[in-house]
Amino acid sequence: MLSRFAIAAFAAAIAAAQTAPEQPLPFSHKAHTAQKLVCKDCHAMPDPGEQAGLPAVSKCMACHTTVAKDRPAIAALAEFAKKQEPIPWKRVYRVPDYVFFSHKPHVAKAQVGCETCHGPVQERDAIRKEKPTSMASCMDCHKERGASVACDFCHEMK
Repeated sequence: MLSRFAIAAFAAAIAAAQTAPEQPLPFSHKAHTAQKLVCKDCHAMPDPGEQAGLPAVSKCMACHTTVAKDRPAIAALAEFAKKQEPIPWKRVYRVPDYVFFSHKPHVAKAQVGCETCHGPVQERDAIRKEKPTSMASCMDCHKERGASVACDFCHEMK
């Protein structure tokens, strides 16, 4: 029988082995955070703050009309802006549809930093899933922080 430690180590190894999905444009969180940008500068959480959104093309173009505008990737970005098309980013983190997850209480109330669930994004040129978003990992975190582990806290009871 495997110990809880062995299972956790195995899950961590699987998560580390996952590769970053190929994105429509190259994007380095490392380069952008080096410019002193923080998560909420690009990933807005509009009211009611349930979901951190992916950046709109206009958000990127606010800087890139002048910054690095001669690079091929920025020219491709400008094409999305010109056509008024969203960038078709591939999601890296997702929880199942039957789970209610809101960033708002995690960020505002519990003051959980983005890196707690998403890993050291500020050190990455390409984002890959580094941390599990399983029920077990969420429950472990809730227990560590004294948050509820009642079923209806995250799941709608039918």
